[in-house]
Amino acid sequence: MRSHLLNGTTAEHYRRSVTEGVERVAAKLATTDRPFTGVTVDALSPRIEQIDLDQPLHDTTAVLDELEDVYLRDAIYFHHPRYLAHLNCPVVIPALLGEAVLSAVNSSLDTWDQSAGGTLIERKLIDWTTRRIGLGPAADGVFTSGGTQSNLQALLLAREEAKTDALGKLRVFASEVSHFSVQKSAKLLGLGPDAVVPIPVDQDKRLQTVALAHELERCAGAGLVPMAVVATAGTTDFGSIDPLPEIARLCEQYGAWMHVDAAYGCGLLASLKYRDRIDGIERADSVTVDYHKSFFQPVSSSAVLVRDAATLRHATYHAEYLNPRRMVTERIPNQVDKSLQTTRRFDALKLWMTLRVMGADGIGRLFDEVCDLAVEGWKLLAADPRFDVVVEPSLSTLVFRYVPAAVTDPAEIDRANLHARKALFASGDAVVAGTKVAGRHYLKFTLLNPETTTADIATVLDLIAGHAEQYLGESLDRAS
Repeated sequence: MRSHLLNGTTAEHYRRSVTEGVERVAAKLATTDRPFTGVTVDALSPRIEQIDLDQPLHDTTAVLDELEDVYLRDAIYFHHPRYLAHLNCPVVIPALLGEAVLSAVNSSLDTWDQSAGGTLIERKLIDWTTRRIGLGPAADGVFTSGGTQSNLQALLLAREEAKTDALGKLRVFASEVSHFSVQKSAKLLGLGPDAVVPIPVDQDKRLQTVALAHELERCAGAGLVPMAVVATAGTTDFGSIDPLPEIARLCEQYGAWMHVDAAYGCGLLASLKYRDRIDGIERADSVTVDYHKSFFQPVSSSAVLVRDAATLRHATYHAEYLNPRRMVTERIPNQVDKSLQTTRRFDALKLWMTLRVMGADGIGRLFDEVCDLAVEGWKLLAADPRFDVVVEPSLSTLVFRYVPAAVTDPAEIDRANLHARKALFASGDAVVAGTKVAGRHYLKFTLLNPETTTADIATVLDLIAGHAEQYLGESLDRAS
């Protein structure tokens, strides 16, 4: 069994095995003509359940054959131009090269004596990102597993900086369409059930600063503590960007920590055309970025950034076996001193490889392409009487609803849209997402693939309309 351990004597075995796996995936990508096969849970589950994990196949080729049957054949392929659903991007090749390297070397980014150069590369990328944001010379941060963890850590710092033991008095303000991780973080941080105050949004799904000002004033008048305001730069449902400068002014006025959840909108940091849409982000106390959303990186690649490096001390614990206090005076850089995680992958390498091969402008051009595509998609929807589109896009998301001319019952229209999404997914021809707007069911395109065209969007809209019309026709037949 030692022949399977990666070391100097098995390097050739490693090269052959990985090459065979890469060739399988490359062949699959080259021949995949739709984003999904349409396989059902009931069809796929028995194929996986019958595998006896206590009986190995002892052969890489045989295992890859089996993997083809239980995974590769029916995977959801985000690289396909008609995958239009969630915040999953196609990935760039330099990042995949970085993934291969970091998996094989297997550095853990918690301490210097486990990562050496990896630590410095991650720190360099953190500095690069904070400069792009404009957080100032005292800024710092750390890579995380994703936006949820980044938001949790940011709110942990905000809680500690609020300097009160009366957790029940702490309040966090976020728009009513902010990410659910805000509520989850509040619960994990021991805040009360009423800790998160939802702020109404305007017609463009942006936080209303007048309502925020009112709630902050009410909070102060009631003897409560405005712990943080979470501004969103790219909401999950709409891609909307809250008015950051106005929110920053209110945070300064009321002494609240300003956190910007830019998990989605961080791609604008590299944009050549739309960077001004996140003006004001430089005034934040902390920022979440998900490179694995709009920097075209493989999952996971995220970071939390802070204006004042000293605030990261709230996540610092020392263990004699790992990062004893003496290492601080010895200027030994241990990333675990800043992180909620201990063992942590060298995910920063993927972004490093991307920047060194493509450059920031290369990433920015790709993100600009999908933002441009969203504008064209919005024009198609706005001109098509079959659909109601909610807002003009700020990033690359379109939320819309099929509205038949002859049906007026909103509940029936809801069912038609739900059916259309499910039928489309079952066909495998395209994958779209769904959400609710004012209690009604809507569909959603999240456009993150520069290979997607307006023709793809038009085709998928026709497919959606066709499935909805078929459902309504059958519904009418059943009713009669």
